[in-house]
Amino acid sequence: MDAPVIKIAGPDDAPALAALRRAWTEENHGPAGDADFEARFLDWYRREAQRRVSWLAEAGGDLVGMMNMSVFERMPQPGRDPGCWGYLANAFVLAAHRDRGIGSLLLRALLGYADERQFVRVVLRPSERSIPFYERLGFTADHDLLVRHRPD
Repeated sequence: MDAPVIKIAGPDDAPALAALRRAWTEENHGPAGDADFEARFLDWYRREAQRRVSWLAEAGGDLVGMMNMSVFERMPQPGRDPGCWGYLANAFVLAAHRDRGIGSLLLRALLGYADERQFVRVVLRPSERSIPFYERLGFTADHDLLVRHRPD
């Protein structure tokens, strides 16, 4: 089998990202008959494309995984380079392709992108299961944030 190929997604890849997002949802929450999802996803992707970078993993000719990062540019401050930081989200590899290094390839591509652009940090909110995966690639816990959740 050929080695997985990782690429930055372009506008033509939005349907593939939508399909992977649907697969993630169905794996975690069961079938979702939402017939309007793909159209909503494509609309969202067009709006988000200016500040979000997505990566796709291809294995054996099939798209099998994705990961994306929202890019935030700091507000300029006198005497200081504003810099950028990223929020990693929506990491997913189809179950049949897990434990083959595809997630690591996706994450290394994302981190390489951030490092090349000198991002000051990349943050994420991992699932309990994924914490060791992210720690292996240099992430550490940092609890200096406060969160306000939407009132019920």
